[in-house]
Amino acid sequence: MQTQNTEQLILNAAISIFQKKGMAGTRMQEIADEANINKAMLHYYYRNKQQLFEAVFMQAFQKLAPQLNLIFASEMGVNEKIRKFTASYIDFILENPYLPGFIVQELNYNPEFVLKFMSHKGKPDPTSFLTQIEEEIKAGNIKKMPPKQLLLNLLSLTIFPFVGEMMLKVLMDISDSEFQNMMEERKTLIAEHFINSISS
Repeated sequence: MQTQNTEQLILNAAISIFQKKGMAGTRMQEIADEANINKAMLHYYYRNKQQLFEAVFMQAFQKLAPQLNLIFASEMGVNEKIRKFTASYIDFILENPYLPGFIVQELNYNPEFVLKFMSHKGKPDPTSFLTQIEEEIKAGNIKKMPPKQLLLNLLSLTIFPFVGEMMLKVLMDISDSEFQNMMEERKTLIAEHFINSISS
């Protein structure tokens, strides 16, 4: 029990520091200080910053994936699933703002880890959602398009602002608080815009 408590204390401290300074700007000593433990104890649980970041990521990933799978596999209609997906994903990233940058970094420098978490048995599985989209297209309720292209469009609209956050803030002269408000608005705006664009 003590080991589990200490490990969670470390993960919570890491999340706090990563959110403030990002992966590159964080030092292990800062995480140890935040967790109120010595650096030797921190290294006992996690040998290096990369290993710790991966543990933090997997913990967050294991919270998001079940939420998305419940949405994809539910009996809800396509439009309601779109609304639930955009709201759930944006809420999740607003609570874990360090993740998009980390994923992009890992895609470039550590693709093995990306393959590892995407092969996880609990990863998001949109198969049933894609089948449902195909059925709605055949029924004439959604404009004709490849279902995977439709899902790609939805993912792009939802994910890109977080991946390109710094660029968007500079380009559009947006403050941190304004960006936060815009992302809250997008939970509804994306869904309704997207639903209108695909409805036949």
